[in-house]
Amino acid sequence: MTKSQTKSPAKPLPKLVLSSSRDIPFSQLVLSPKNVRRVKVGISIEDLADDIYRRTLLQSLNVRAIVDANGQETGQFEVPAGGRRYRALELLVKSKRMAKDQPVPCVVREGGIAEEDSLAENVMREGLHPLDQFRAFTALVEAGLSEEDIAARFFVSVSTVRQRLRLASVAPSLLDVYGEDGMSLEQLMAFTVTDNHARQEQVWEQVNGSQYISAHQIRRLLTEQAIAASDRRVRFIGIDAYTEAGGYVMRDLFSADDDGWLQDPALVELLVNEKLNEAAQEIGAEGWKWVEAAIDLPYGCERGKRRITGTTVPLTDEEQARIDALVEEYDAIGEEYRDGCDLPDEVDTRLTEIDAELTPLTSRPVVYEPEEMARAGVFVSLAHDGRLRIDRGYVRPEDEPVGEDQGKSVDAEAGQQGTGPAISVGGQVQDEHQGDDEDDTIRPLPDRLVSELTAVRTVALRNALAQDPGAAFIAVLHALALSVFRPHATHGCVQIGVTQAWLGNVAPDLRETPWSLAIQERHEQWAARLPDEAGALWDALAALAHEDQMALLAHCVSLGVNALFEPVKGYGGQISAHGIAQRIAAADALATVVGLDMAEAGWTPTVDNYLGRVTKPRIIEAVREAKGDATAALIEHLKKGDMAREAQRLLDSTGWLPEPLRLPVAEAAKQDAPDTELPDFLNDEDGEFDPLAIAAE
Repeated sequence: MTKSQTKSPAKPLPKLVLSSSRDIPFSQLVLSPKNVRRVKVGISIEDLADDIYRRTLLQSLNVRAIVDANGQETGQFEVPAGGRRYRALELLVKSKRMAKDQPVPCVVREGGIAEEDSLAENVMREGLHPLDQFRAFTALVEAGLSEEDIAARFFVSVSTVRQRLRLASVAPSLLDVYGEDGMSLEQLMAFTVTDNHARQEQVWEQVNGSQYISAHQIRRLLTEQAIAASDRRVRFIGIDAYTEAGGYVMRDLFSADDDGWLQDPALVELLVNEKLNEAAQEIGAEGWKWVEAAIDLPYGCERGKRRITGTTVPLTDEEQARIDALVEEYDAIGEEYRDGCDLPDEVDTRLTEIDAELTPLTSRPVVYEPEEMARAGVFVSLAHDGRLRIDRGYVRPEDEPVGEDQGKSVDAEAGQQGTGPAISVGGQVQDEHQGDDEDDTIRPLPDRLVSELTAVRTVALRNALAQDPGAAFIAVLHALALSVFRPHATHGCVQIGVTQAWLGNVAPDLRETPWSLAIQERHEQWAARLPDEAGALWDALAALAHEDQMALLAHCVSLGVNALFEPVKGYGGQISAHGIAQRIAAADALATVVGLDMAEAGWTPTVDNYLGRVTKPRIIEAVREAKGDATAALIEHLKKGDMAREAQRLLDSTGWLPEPLRLPVAEAAKQDAPDTELPDFLNDEDGEFDPLAIAAE
């Protein structure tokens, strides 16, 4: 064997020699300019000094001996690593809480680079894992410290301490998964919404293995049978009333005191109905004939009922003077602070007080005639924000007076003999007292003769109207206004009217949609401007400016729009496939003309209004159309409920719409198609006309 073939043995690594440590009087220490920390971060020097004073110094300083020009040690030491601790000790000396010659434990470094030591000490350290922090906080609580004590000693907020301690509600098996990096902290905190460990483990087993698991998805699964605190029913009764009645509220680490999920839906419904009944009784005591109260009244419940108008109570001289004084004070404050600077607390409080005092003064009550109230009623429901929505003054057709004098006497007598208003809460309106038989007036001429004469006049009037377009326009507007605003009181001679489709409870919360609220506000504004009598109505319409005439015409015509799908009835039914196809085609044309984009109008797909009511392939196709194949593939493995919820998040703000809500796209290839052909979304695979079959799936 040659020398070149002989392997030399590996040299052993040198043994590590640690730097020596010694106690050095603080007076012999100085802060080194080689300390790399320049920017203040973390807790303040004052807080660190308080912590050292409470539990002494837990970590030594890193120091180097200072030498003179000849290389001889001077007895002084600089501190390149541990500058914050040095400044905290310096503050303790200045505040007389530590002696100037107090020995300080130090690690004395000789070799290497001072800046490197300073950098390594700050970089080569890791913050405490949240799970370890939770266990440490738990041990301190068991040792007798309060949450406030822990927060003060470790310079964190009390909410942070409470959040970490809430991890005790999570199943130990899930804590182990988190400790092994099997889930994120956000996912772990989502499990704190419930204390049921079995349910937590069940949900984790359900979602584990998915490519994407959001905390929102976990929270929704744990609270799917609960009612969110943001629900309008909860906002109406208040969480305090629910808890006082024995209800339990679940909260997770993200929840504030006024947030969470209510676990007893039946109790919520009971409390809501009780409070609605109290409100209905109080309103009925005003003198109304009936009160109908419900969480969500059907869309169009006011249709066919005459709206009575009241009189706004005028301001007294004292009230007007008070309003003027408050407005003057408000304007003076605004002028003083118009430069945009922050308002002092006392000024901000005063502005709030002024607003609170102005509100009841400017919101004047409306007074109704007792005779009108005795035949009219009130609708009471919940608005989207949980406030009561009170619509007063609706008269049913059967409660209309037969004659002007007779009706008043009949209603006055009914009011004297009645036992109070008919109140319905969450149910159907009760049958009310029917009016008396119609007045049997003796005609001066035989009916046959009158019919013949009026028939001749009708033909002549038609001919004359055909030659006067201006009068024809007013006649159409008059007929439409009568059918919309006075449907049961008076009928005009022009047999044109607006037939409003009954939408009822076809869609939930339809009365609270922004479009419904806008229609009702516009309708009430016009109703207040138009007179009650048919004759006066004609003169009022003729006196309107052309722009107002056109606006009123558009409002009346709009109420006749019916783009509603209705299931095809069997043989002999009133609705045919051809009729529905014609209706939807006309609705598409109208939507194109007015440029209605439902996404821009505010509609967005949710679990409740679409995604939870269609099949999984339709959900995936919706995400694919809006976000692409890659995004759609992320949810293909999910179960139906999870898929719908995740799709809602993905589709938010994308503008995606299901086919029935999209604007039609003109295609030349379809121009020759027969007019009885139905849109694709109104046909199923078997050729049977059942477009809502997907809802059952």
